[in-house]
Amino acid sequence: MGSHAGFHSLREEAAASLPVRGDLPAWLRGSLIRNGPGAFSFPNGSEVDHWFDGLAMLYRFTFDPGDEAGSVTDGDGDAVHYRNRFLRTEAYEAATSGAFEGGFATGETTLRSRLATFLTDPYDNANIVAERVGDAYVALTESPRGVRFDPDTLETTGYADRDGDAPSGQLSCAHFKRDPATGALVTVDTEFGRTSRYHVTAWTAGGDRRHVGSVETDRPAYMHSFALTPRYVVLTEFPLRLDPRRFLKPGRQPPFIEQFEWEPERGTRIVVLDRTTGDVVAEPTAAPVFGFHHVNAFERDGGTEVVFDLETVPDATAIDSLYLENVRAGEMGAIVGRVDRFTLDLGAATGADRYGGGGGDGDRDDAAVSRETLYDGGTALPTSSPARWCREHRYVYAMGMEAPVTEWARRVVKLDAESGTAESFDAGGDYFGEPIFVPAPDGEREDEGVVLTVALDVDADRSRLLVLDGETFTERARATLPHAVPFDFHGRYFPELRAASGG
Repeated sequence: MGSHAGFHSLREEAAASLPVRGDLPAWLRGSLIRNGPGAFSFPNGSEVDHWFDGLAMLYRFTFDPGDEAGSVTDGDGDAVHYRNRFLRTEAYEAATSGAFEGGFATGETTLRSRLATFLTDPYDNANIVAERVGDAYVALTESPRGVRFDPDTLETTGYADRDGDAPSGQLSCAHFKRDPATGALVTVDTEFGRTSRYHVTAWTAGGDRRHVGSVETDRPAYMHSFALTPRYVVLTEFPLRLDPRRFLKPGRQPPFIEQFEWEPERGTRIVVLDRTTGDVVAEPTAAPVFGFHHVNAFERDGGTEVVFDLETVPDATAIDSLYLENVRAGEMGAIVGRVDRFTLDLGAATGADRYGGGGGDGDRDDAAVSRETLYDGGTALPTSSPARWCREHRYVYAMGMEAPVTEWARRVVKLDAESGTAESFDAGGDYFGEPIFVPAPDGEREDEGVVLTVALDVDADRSRLLVLDGETFTERARATLPHAVPFDFHGRYFPELRAASGG
């Protein structure tokens, strides 16, 4: 597989119960569902140019500890029930029939296809993450057209569009943010127009969608994610900007992402929107930077400070570095990120915190923004414990990258935001994917739980699911898959999806 390991096409769909070496904690009984590019080409079909355009494949890992009492022995009886399946979308049908015309960074577009994509037939290659919206399980991408799937069989069951009166748009942040206190699921859509707008909406725990607020912009930015606190939604408007009128010009045009232009003179506009009133309460400008993933956000001092961790890169060349011809040749130097902490001083107290704490009333003007580096080593796809979402967190988990980058992540890391130190794990495979922390249900410490990551063993031509102890960051268990999985994007752990519901 050489230097292009992990950027191959997996066309096999499998279902198997995998034996576990080691032991699973008795409480780990839910499912990890991962999403990502499963194939980049098909026999007698189409092929794509960019990692982001690989056809969506879902992977389900359902944990089935065999020891009800939870004693730590040799793990006899423990199993992981595994299944993978392509999403059967319009993009999939086009690619397998040789009719795939383009995606995020692949192919040219015509005026007719652009209008269809934006107005009547949004792009449906939902290969970024899986989420639960109300009672539905949905695969997501940067189009406001989610793809529903059966969480047991992974079969595609239809679409989850933006229904109701709340405004939407033509582009969406692929990452929704869930408030653990209310169960609300918040998202940001971009509506292109003479005056473009970012629309913030929220689904209730029951799946009803409401409008939170909107923000005007003269040239929309490319935003993959955003930050959420108990009071606020925080948008980082990077200077990778677009004039949407370009889409209405006749003739063929380059792929979607190449329509955006890097404009560092604009800086990074940070918009803080009140989740209750929908008002913009601050919009300071920071130095130009680019990023895909917000780790987590929280408030301090009664809501007068907003803090968010963001993985940053100096500019948008990270996107260009992920064309398949580059990554297969080992030319990945631009994608290394670092975890930075941004602190916004809103200037005055804002009332009682939903999670406790004091505060008062006052105007919030002239917000200042500061930035510090939490970890100066290379990272990718950082995450935090879901038990700490919207609260102050200590630990960040990420793929560990060398700088400059010449190959994929050789380890995963656990960053301590308090001490600035990091632990790493590099056994069980050659290359590692995104680490997902699953907190122990009755854990007292923030890192009490397990870290789940998928590692690729090049010589064995197999991938492994590794279960790491959250506190010691050492291996606790592993299960070997029946094939090698291409490098994917993101996963979610769903505690309610258990083996009894169809492993």
